[in-house]
Amino acid sequence: MTDATTAPRTGPVAAEVGPAANPADTLDVAAIRRDFPVLAQERDGRRLVFLDSAASAQKPRAVIEAMSTFAESEYANVHRGVYALAERATARMEEARAAVARFIGAPRAEEVVFTKNATEGLNLVAGSWGRANLGPGDVVVLTQMEHHANIVPWFQLQAEKGFEIRWIPVGPDHQLDLTDLDRLLDGAKLVGLTAMSNVLGTLPPVRAIADAAHAAGALVCLDACQYVPHLATDVVALGADFVAFSAHKMVGPTGIGVLWGRSELLESMPPFLGGGGMILTVDLEGFTPDAPPSKFEAGTPPIIEAIGLHAAIDYLDALGMDAVRAHEVSLTAYALRTLTERLGDRLTIHGPSEPAARGGVLSLAVDDVHPHDLAQVMDEHNVCVRPGHHCAKPLMKVLGVGATARASLYLYNDTDDVDALAEALVAAADFFAF
Repeated sequence: MTDATTAPRTGPVAAEVGPAANPADTLDVAAIRRDFPVLAQERDGRRLVFLDSAASAQKPRAVIEAMSTFAESEYANVHRGVYALAERATARMEEARAAVARFIGAPRAEEVVFTKNATEGLNLVAGSWGRANLGPGDVVVLTQMEHHANIVPWFQLQAEKGFEIRWIPVGPDHQLDLTDLDRLLDGAKLVGLTAMSNVLGTLPPVRAIADAAHAAGALVCLDACQYVPHLATDVVALGADFVAFSAHKMVGPTGIGVLWGRSELLESMPPFLGGGGMILTVDLEGFTPDAPPSKFEAGTPPIIEAIGLHAAIDYLDALGMDAVRAHEVSLTAYALRTLTERLGDRLTIHGPSEPAARGGVLSLAVDDVHPHDLAQVMDEHNVCVRPGHHCAKPLMKVLGVGATARASLYLYNDTDDVDALAEALVAAADFFAF
């Protein structure tokens, strides 16, 4: 893993930051773009510049075709039928589970629970482990960088169970301020944190925080939605106890996410949802739940989506996650330098200025221009960015803003996309100038 260990500058980044970008050193982006049919479209003579992968990534033909082929010739419900087609479908879904385990360094495939998204995975941790283990006098520690999905479930449970929530603050360098960590962890039973901020791109020192949390007797629950698609992931090396992420942010389909948990934790937790697929026996007196992961997969699971997730993992494996990461660091350096050179003091990029200490998420603010207006003008240039609070309103308050315009880079973006972003930003800034 890569942990942030530097203390970069904040606000508008300096033009000299980062090495010269040369993404072609690590990925053949032109060839990759041909794998993504949606990227071939144009509007008014302008090619589509998709810079919203932090919200949801585009899908390569390999994922689309894998799901289509499975639906056409191999589909059946899983873990139910005894006919050959059903057994083959079951085998395909379990192969997908094993692929996920290998991709994130999980010791056992049975530790991989399929959910409908990362939000459901984090709700599962709160609703199952949290409801069984938290009460008055206990403490859950979160960070001010968290996405709402790693905040709201704990607020909901707090109203029921009466525990305390403490917050690790974000410092002026847009890193977590760990100065007071020992006090925050005193009495804590769980630490929930993002592995990469979806607003700042910050990569918190996950392993160091996990070690401190474990020393204090607390578990660690990672929101890895922005981490798994962009960096080689090893859940054991990260020191996590739970890890949640979504397939659709890693070139896979919507409708499926993953919760990984250490086997002894999953075995000790009560079921989250009840129904078919999660039971061992049922009689008129009650029921006995099945072992994990079935215990947490009530109802028909996302079967076709699991096939798509497996294809997405194969696609990323073929590129190599180290190459994906190197490409994004290089392209982020190019973006920070280019945007600063073109817009100067009119532009603020919230987040660390050192490319190696962050992901390719660029939260942008142009003086006197509302992010929604900024995004609307950029759309006229066929440049897709996301304006808003990015489901991180507590962090927006820390930053002192109501919203930002977020451009997020991924494996199919290149320097031409960054140049188009810069052109669109300059056009928007000039349009609204007074």
